[in-house]
Amino acid sequence: MVTWLFRTVVAGLLLLSPALVSPAALAQAPHLEDTLYIDLKDGRVVIRMRPDLAPVHVARIKELARAGFYDNTPIHRVIDGFMAQMGDPTGTGSGGSDKPNLKQEFSREPHVRGTASMARTNDPNSANSQFFICFAPAPFLDGQYTVWGRITEGMEFVDKIKKGVGQSGAVRDPDRIVRVRVAADVQDEKKS
Repeated sequence: MVTWLFRTVVAGLLLLSPALVSPAALAQAPHLEDTLYIDLKDGRVVIRMRPDLAPVHVARIKELARAGFYDNTPIHRVIDGFMAQMGDPTGTGSGGSDKPNLKQEFSREPHVRGTASMARTNDPNSANSQFFICFAPAPFLDGQYTVWGRITEGMEFVDKIKKGVGQSGAVRDPDRIVRVRVAADVQDEKKS
């Protein structure tokens, strides 16, 4: 009954004002609660979060973003052609939030260009706040790290992040995240 009613209302809107609500607009309507904005020095990166793959990790990312945890944190490990790692306020690669570590949520989702995945130690259940974004496909990570999202806009800004040196990818005087916000909150800010 509800589905029929919803379809009837949408069809009525389309007939009355196709410019106001088009089928393409309905199909592409963003899920703002599951969209993350990462503002970098060169521009905004938009990540579609995947609670269907990693609900606990997505909830943690949103919790930390809403607390301002990621704002002004260094992008401390960047390996050209591989990935950029961030989310450690100490910039050492060994820091994290004061929240407990998370149990892994590994999936079959591949690590491709633009994948956002959780960093961890050798312990599969040690992800906390650090994550990385892949510059290129990294199939050797598949099924071993928790994928929680994928960039839909702004990968060119990730490409401009200052690269590290050596195999560790440690960055001297690293670029910093300007700020991280859940898109639904940014929409609410505009209404205020």
